[in-house]
Amino acid sequence: MDTWYATNKLMLYIDGLGKYYYCPLKRNRLVDDTACLEDYQRIELLSWQKEELKSGKIVKIKKFPQAKKVKLFRVTVSTDRTDFIATNAKFAAQSSLPGRLRDLSQDSTDVVQKVCKERLQVEEFHRELKQLTGVESCQCRKGRIQRNHIACAILVWLRLKTLAYKSSQTIYQIKHGLLSNYLVQQLKRPDVPMFIA
Repeated sequence: MDTWYATNKLMLYIDGLGKYYYCPLKRNRLVDDTACLEDYQRIELLSWQKEELKSGKIVKIKKFPQAKKVKLFRVTVSTDRTDFIATNAKFAAQSSLPGRLRDLSQDSTDVVQKVCKERLQVEEFHRELKQLTGVESCQCRKGRIQRNHIACAILVWLRLKTLAYKSSQTIYQIKHGLLSNYLVQQLKRPDVPMFIA
């Protein structure tokens, strides 16, 4: 989920369903990593040991129930951006007894980074779909027509994405190239000739 959905109520609800979440927290979110020995502080002000950078740290988010803690990871997205990802995830690993599973808490920043890349790909899909296909511009009231419009927009996006992969261009270059070619053609030989009176 995105930072806007990382509310205490939603995170606790997902946890209550027995599901896992990975959500980036805003830099000013108040957390405690000292087991109530110090006051809550902003995430961006936390100090990180070398081991914690690899395997995360256990924190309590302000206004969470006292016993409810999450694992916080510091993930470097790019040279100028660092995300703080909170998760309640646990993974099962095979124990020494056959047929038995034991819980291991999530302890790999690399795994969290891979999960976040998937989230970014979904966000990229939504952004491209909105910006390049006009999926939001349907003014019809009937649900069936709106669903047809969305399906057509997704087909257009798929075609643009395929062409972008084949030509080693971005999807934006493909779209704007089509518009540029059309404009040049219309300026040379307009379909609707204009006369000055």
